[in-house]
Amino acid sequence: MPNDTGLTPAAPAPLSALPPDTVRPRLGPHLRLHFDRSRGKHVLLAPESVIVLNATGADVVGLCDGSRTVAAIVDELRARYQRPVDDEVRDFLVRMAARRHVILEETM
Repeated sequence: MPNDTGLTPAAPAPLSALPPDTVRPRLGPHLRLHFDRSRGKHVLLAPESVIVLNATGADVVGLCDGSRTVAAIVDELRARYQRPVDDEVRDFLVRMAARRHVILEETM
């Protein structure tokens, strides 16, 4: 069903479309991660919008600097949260990439 913009929302990616460990995610060039004191939350600032992130989403996005691989991000978050986070992180990255908030670059 189309949303307010008339576009059909992206369907969730199938498990086979999840990014491999060698991908290096980075924030989209038009976005900036910022802590909004009035909301008490991290937000992604875009030219004409604000995307409010929960704490976990902010942790993932904060690690998407283009130098870490998906495997390194998963390892870091697993250590922080003391539990498996593999599929959750990969699914979040796919959804963020579908919205062009994160760019997934394959490395050699």
